[in-house]
Amino acid sequence: MTRVHDMGGRFGDGPVIPESLDAPVFAADWQARALAVTLACGALGQWNIDISRHARERLSPQDYTGFSYYQIWISALADLLVERGVLTEADLAGQGQEQGQDQADDPAHPLAGRMLKPEAVAAVLAQGGPASRDSDQRPKFSLGQAVRCRRPADNCLVDGGHSRLPAYAAGARGYIFRLHGSHVLPDSNAHDLGEAPEPLYAVRFAARELWAHPEHRDDQVILDLWQSYLVAL
Repeated sequence: MTRVHDMGGRFGDGPVIPESLDAPVFAADWQARALAVTLACGALGQWNIDISRHARERLSPQDYTGFSYYQIWISALADLLVERGVLTEADLAGQGQEQGQDQADDPAHPLAGRMLKPEAVAAVLAQGGPASRDSDQRPKFSLGQAVRCRRPADNCLVDGGHSRLPAYAAGARGYIFRLHGSHVLPDSNAHDLGEAPEPLYAVRFAARELWAHPEHRDDQVILDLWQSYLVAL
């Protein structure tokens, strides 16, 4: 994760200030619609969650830092819709229908059959998006074992590609805290290279191992990291 979104512990961005517990879920009505449209488009089956995350990461740094949370979502969604051939830029600009053509004569979209209908929303959301899978990779590390995150924190399959290994953890020493089983590898799944499931660990780090000046000297940080992100010590 070497892109603009990889902000953990970076100087200059200020503290994270949680909202009050009674804050509204959505600050504006359009934000709820942005979430609904994003989920509905995901149901079309043209991308997976890792591809959608990578689309948000690929926004320009200027846009990413200047946009609000849901502006980032809807902007990345627009990119995905065009990249995957669901819509054209002209469609998004409201120019997709030929001038003079009656809307009733507009042929059905090829993905119309995958439309998420209102009565199906609750059941689809209840299914969630489990990423646990069987894998032919056996766990290499045991509980309590010392490991080090590889350096740099990049994608080993695609240059400049998506990774869930934070840059601030690159080269850091930690200890295996828990094995979560095997899960889809985002570094592969985000680039249409298959799910490539492998063991996923919770790894415990001393905060002072990650940052020179942690808020509290004895703080610890636990990160969920895939096996290929780690080397044994």
